[in-house]
Amino acid sequence: MKRIVIINGPNLDRLGKREPSIYGDRTLTDLENLLTEAAAKLQVEVQFYQSNHEGFIIDEIGKFTDAEVFGIIINPGALTHTSLALRDAIAGSDLPVVEVHISNIYNRESIRQHSMTAEACIGVICGLGLDGYVAALKHLAKLD
Repeated sequence: MKRIVIINGPNLDRLGKREPSIYGDRTLTDLENLLTEAAAKLQVEVQFYQSNHEGFIIDEIGKFTDAEVFGIIINPGALTHTSLALRDAIAGSDLPVVEVHISNIYNRESIRQHSMTAEACIGVICGLGLDGYVAALKHLAKLD
């Protein structure tokens, strides 16, 4: 069974509490429940990881690369716009990675409109709320 890891970066542990006008009122637990249900229907396994620390996320990507993970869905949070090291970890993983953002980053402040990590990913989904994660999961589930 394919194992797909969902990585959430800085501040995503605060979903439902932090800026609900932008990110909605659903929590990280709600997201994990949503993806667990979707994964069961798609017959894939999901694993979740969240950290507010760039280096921890990079370390986990390396571990997942060596642990027979099929692919990754990542919401790097603000690291999207600042982290060359995270971009390099994604590129070096040789895994299919889909970048997801709850909000439409192109409809936000100019600093948020460029993703350093996107070019290392097979696709980017933004602005669909939590449904963007489900779309990414469906896409990875159908890849060979």
